[in-house]
Amino acid sequence: MKEVIIVGSGINGLVAANYLVKHGFNVSVIEKKPTTGGACVKDSTIIENKNIDFAYGATVLGMMPDFIFQETGLSDKIEGYYPKTPKLVYFNDEETSTKIYQDYVKLEKELYEKWGEKGRVNEFRNDENKVVKFIQKLYRNATSPSVDIANDHLGKDLTSLWITGSAKNLLDHYFSSEKTKLYMGMTVIESGPASIYDPGTAFTIPLMDSGSIFDGYWGFVKTGIWKITENLTEINRRLGVKFYLDSEIQEVDNKSNSVSFSKINKDYKLNYDHLIFATDPVTPSKLINDFSNNIDLDLIGTSGKVTAFFKNPVRWKDSNNYSDSFRFIFSVDSLNSFEDASQNALKDLDNYFPGFIQVYPEGSAQRKMNNKEDFDKLIFFTKNFSYNKEAKNLNDIKEKIISTVIPHIENPEDLVYSKFLTPKDLNETFLFPKGNIDHSTLTGDQNYHKRTFSDNKDNFYSYYDYENIFYCGAGSFPCGSVAGTPGYMCSKQIIRNL
Repeated sequence: MKEVIIVGSGINGLVAANYLVKHGFNVSVIEKKPTTGGACVKDSTIIENKNIDFAYGATVLGMMPDFIFQETGLSDKIEGYYPKTPKLVYFNDEETSTKIYQDYVKLEKELYEKWGEKGRVNEFRNDENKVVKFIQKLYRNATSPSVDIANDHLGKDLTSLWITGSAKNLLDHYFSSEKTKLYMGMTVIESGPASIYDPGTAFTIPLMDSGSIFDGYWGFVKTGIWKITENLTEINRRLGVKFYLDSEIQEVDNKSNSVSFSKINKDYKLNYDHLIFATDPVTPSKLINDFSNNIDLDLIGTSGKVTAFFKNPVRWKDSNNYSDSFRFIFSVDSLNSFEDASQNALKDLDNYFPGFIQVYPEGSAQRKMNNKEDFDKLIFFTKNFSYNKEAKNLNDIKEKIISTVIPHIENPEDLVYSKFLTPKDLNETFLFPKGNIDHSTLTGDQNYHKRTFSDNKDNFYSYYDYENIFYCGAGSFPCGSVAGTPGYMCSKQIIRNL
């Protein structure tokens, strides 16, 4: 029986373990922390003498392929929900929101009436769907991404626009309104401050809609998203996966194919046929004893979040009947100002450059799933922070973020507590290099077919030229988020190449 060691028990490590153990491998997972889950874990706090659990890192679910949800056994354990209501977008000069309908005809009419959009909204959505289906086919077949494959499936025109082109060119091609371009293009800086002018950044836009668990949309997990990794850990244990938690690796010896580590003052040494790092991309280079390559990655992240707790359900001044809708509050109104804000954060010119805030209605979604909680929760996912300060030193910024959202709420007096995380906190809490939630920025040089350390197309997830060492953390194709896709694709390619 082939021995596989997986370093890291976040979603990708857990998914890889699930597929490999079911294919007959003997799988061991080594985890630095005392619990599994990576950044998909819970935190707790006491509010009014009540213990409240909430999502510590990842908050919403959307990029997971439905087949992973089904095949791992998660579908038998997890209840999910995504809003069917339109997303709501606010700009500074508008008193009411613009509704982003799922129906293309209604969306085209709304954008024309609200933002004067005279471009090709319907064509954009149709073309995006073609690209999304292409990406999903890569996932399902565990196919290594390449420009040639994109050209064959999409044609050179769509590939040039959506895969290798810049976000700026893509948005200008379809839209006339700056506000439409802003909304449709905001995901370009999801993982870090990528420039909209950078070739390859267009790909980020369809990528963020490529999950099929909620038909390309984003949603919630009953109780909390940490139930994904908690349940998958237990599923894997029952399948025979061995977990070594709270363990510190001393050495990876590629000559003897062994990993030496300590756990509670006891030393261990395990041999492997295949070694998978489901960590950040820098960690393997620190552990492999003969590693000599130079790691050259753009790692900076600029995302932070505030979790706000209300003692009564939030009542929105605008469209409260859409209480479970995602809301987006923009502090900029043009692509140029959007670009300036993200790049100024990259240059560390100040602690915070307001760009946009995504409001996740966690509490309302939990009520939709009949999960009764003591407090309503809103999450304010926010761009653009510099990297160098922790939340405890930026209380004024936290208040600024809250004060941006509060004017849209009828009962602000019900806000009783808030928890703030900056990129620096994300680095120290979850070991994200430079606070990047995807581990590496989705720039043109680190996107699509370039999200790999390997030159071997048949072993896309190989770590450099090591034949039996692989990397499937969030810095590999396709990207981060609670998806598990790199873990799945890596495991399938190992199985296929036996």
